[in-house]
Amino acid sequence: MSTAILTGPPVPGSPLEGDLRSLGFDVRVASGADEAAELLAAVPAAERAALVDPRFVGHVHALRLGLTDPRFPAAAIPGAATARPEARAALLAALREAAGRPTAQSSQDGTSSGATDAHPAPGDVLPDLVAGALASEGAAPHRPELGTLVATVPGDPQARDDARRAVAAVDDEDVRLRSAVKARDGFFTTFCISPYSRYLARWCARRGLTPNQVTTASLITALIAAAAAATGTRGGFVAAGVLLILSFVLDCTDGQLARYSLQYSTLGAWLDATFDRAKEYAYYAGLALGAARGGDDVWALALGAMVLQTCRHVVDFSFNEANHDATGNTSPTAALSDRLDSVGWTVWVRRMIVLPIGERWAMIAVLTAVTTPRIVFYALLIGCAFAAVYTTAGRVLRSLTRKARRTDRAAQALADLADSGPLAEGFAAAFQGAARRLPALAPPAIAVTGAAVVTLTAWLAPYGSPWTAVAALAYALTSGLAVARPLKGSLDWLVPPVFRAAEYGTILILADRADVSGALPAAFGLVAAVAYHHYDTVYRIRGGTGAPPHWLVRAVGGHEGRTLAVALLATLLGAPQFTIALTVLAVAVALVVVAESVRFWVSSGAPAVHDEGEPA
Repeated sequence: MSTAILTGPPVPGSPLEGDLRSLGFDVRVASGADEAAELLAAVPAAERAALVDPRFVGHVHALRLGLTDPRFPAAAIPGAATARPEARAALLAALREAAGRPTAQSSQDGTSSGATDAHPAPGDVLPDLVAGALASEGAAPHRPELGTLVATVPGDPQARDDARRAVAAVDDEDVRLRSAVKARDGFFTTFCISPYSRYLARWCARRGLTPNQVTTASLITALIAAAAAATGTRGGFVAAGVLLILSFVLDCTDGQLARYSLQYSTLGAWLDATFDRAKEYAYYAGLALGAARGGDDVWALALGAMVLQTCRHVVDFSFNEANHDATGNTSPTAALSDRLDSVGWTVWVRRMIVLPIGERWAMIAVLTAVTTPRIVFYALLIGCAFAAVYTTAGRVLRSLTRKARRTDRAAQALADLADSGPLAEGFAAAFQGAARRLPALAPPAIAVTGAAVVTLTAWLAPYGSPWTAVAALAYALTSGLAVARPLKGSLDWLVPPVFRAAEYGTILILADRADVSGALPAAFGLVAAVAYHHYDTVYRIRGGTGAPPHWLVRAVGGHEGRTLAVALLATLLGAPQFTIALTVLAVAVALVVVAESVRFWVSSGAPAVHDEGEPA
């Protein structure tokens, strides 16, 4: 329950009290600022509290946006202000501060200061005064964009009638439905899914379903699709394609339901951030199992698709974090991109060629139904490779042509994304002095060199060759040298994705070189577990809480430690034993990282991040 305090006597005939109760507020009436402060102080500490001017006229959805969004400690719209429990003290202090000010109707010199015919003077609207004072109390309120929605405090009967006509002229339910859809999305999602999924979101809201329930339904549907693909029959492949599209419809619906009903939560953030990857990778595994039933081994292709897609995302995350708070952006490449965005058709073409999740899942679903798993993976690898080259090349050009100074925060984010373990940290400390004398482009160049050495050696050397372990040790050394100084260079954002490609690629190559049944599926499981850890790191950083605890990174070895461990296993063990070792390692890493992730995301300290969709 939440409590809304009207800061004066209700206006006869106003639906305000009913509107507030429909939003879950217990409405109380104060005769003035002093009594409002007393009522506010008496509200239970665990409840949300709101102050609303009784003369308020506006849409119910405007009140919903201003007073019920759980993501912000404090929020305000014209005529109303609210605070969650963590900002309640600031709200009460702001109210008491505002209560001590002279009003417009009775200023300190006894004269009237100027309310207009259309609006009351600012001093007459107590919630607006409180909202203004909240910033000085350290709780600056969020002010939602209302667009065509009305939220006002009219100062006379004529202004009230005008405001009511303005309310009647705008269908707030239509606005609510449209705003439930993301403003920026892919072509397939925008034109083929969202036109009807938003109505499904409303249907769910009216039946009391939560976004988390819809997210879980999407996961279950995708897992059933993967099981259907694993049958290896044409009927199973057709069913898998249909179910995958249905899963994507539900995946769009959960976010639209969250925005429609403002049901954001820490648990929902975790589910939304991780289930897309779980669904996609489970489907890859289903396709590989189905192909195997038909005598076609495509596990290497499935693992390659997972590696490529994950590395694409790491490029996106690293670039965005590196430039999140960079000062100065004079890149002509960015200026060209902005100009292209002003031409409508280029926007959609550019969104489609990066193969976002909607286009990607549609392609996978259709090809699954009408072709074979091998063709699905060929198309996926070609499409994702082209998208990766396109996006990475554009970002490299932006980085080289811009004049910017990156901050310590950006450098720390890149260091966290690097996922360096004890070996890399030790080498970084040893080479810290030498690293300062290296040229600006040295970190990514060193990272690429080390990645090339370990992957090429794994590929060219005979399986079990000791040179593979030597190359992995050299990779650990170069990894430490690459991060020995703060990652503030223009291309230093390339370091984390290069590390991901080296680790995942080495596991893929060694499992393929083992040439024994079960090695590639075991490698698939290991890469999936490690990728989960890396996605978890990304979403913690995006939530503002920093990377996972250092003990977790050390416990799972860091990227260089895992790469060396897999190389040593391949050197010391025969192919069958190597497969068993990969399986054990995959299970161990998964248990540790998932357990810590679950603990964090269901804890009260986790950030309420609402994933607006993958950037790729």
